[in-house]
Amino acid sequence: MKLRYSLTLATLVLLFDWMSKRWVESILIFGDVIEVTDFFNLVLTYNAGAAFSFLSDASGWQRWFLSAVALLASILIVYLLYKHASNQRFSIALSLVLGGAIGNLLDRIMLGHVVDFLDFHIAGYHWPAFNIADSAIFVGAFLLIVDSFKTDQNQVVEEKRK
Repeated sequence: MKLRYSLTLATLVLLFDWMSKRWVESILIFGDVIEVTDFFNLVLTYNAGAAFSFLSDASGWQRWFLSAVALLASILIVYLLYKHASNQRFSIALSLVLGGAIGNLLDRIMLGHVVDFLDFHIAGYHWPAFNIADSAIFVGAFLLIVDSFKTDQNQVVEEKRK
């Protein structure tokens, strides 16, 4: 998969994430909830930390630390996309992670927190709210795991042929 296609996919994830966050901020005030279904709400919440609000109660240093981690990861991902352009599944997975990482990075730098708004729940138990960027990172990571198993199987087949 050519690098430009990978970067286009990452950009599409970034744009969809950015537009969805701005839309939710335009229709909700912090803490508002819109019931969509019996198991899904739109909410407006802010996460100053990482996944599952890890470090959200720190004194502010986490903003720049998490931004630096996301920036370094993004640079590494672009390098990996360039280096492994022939592996389409791997490139798609990394592109999703890249778009999500940059989406949350922009929020963190510009706003000081990440905007979350997707709230799934069942029987009164709520999964932590998340956003499109988080979803893309999750799907990308899942695809990377799947790709690692498929790559291992391909290597076993090739070694048996030798």
